[in-house]
Amino acid sequence: MKKKLYLKNYMEDVVFSFLDGLIREKKGCTCERCRYDIAAIALNNLSPKYIVTESGEVFAKTQLLSQQFKTDTVVAILKAIEIVSKNPHH
Repeated sequence: MKKKLYLKNYMEDVVFSFLDGLIREKKGCTCERCRYDIAAIALNNLSPKYIVTESGEVFAKTQLLSQQFKTDTVVAILKAIEIVSKNPHH
């Protein structure tokens, strides 16, 4: 039986895994619109990590262990929080 394939930008999961904690830390707005605006800005400034299979997801998760990968993600989210905080759309 063939495994079902899917296409996903794994960076969405990564950004959302850090998002709420960083917003709280920076006392940013936690409404749904601001959260999605922050995520969109951060994702547009990060390289996508597209995966197709479960083994691709495992490989992508190993990259998350890299300190530089974490740092780049956190920096992109913090910059996005600053942008949205200065000009919220809610």
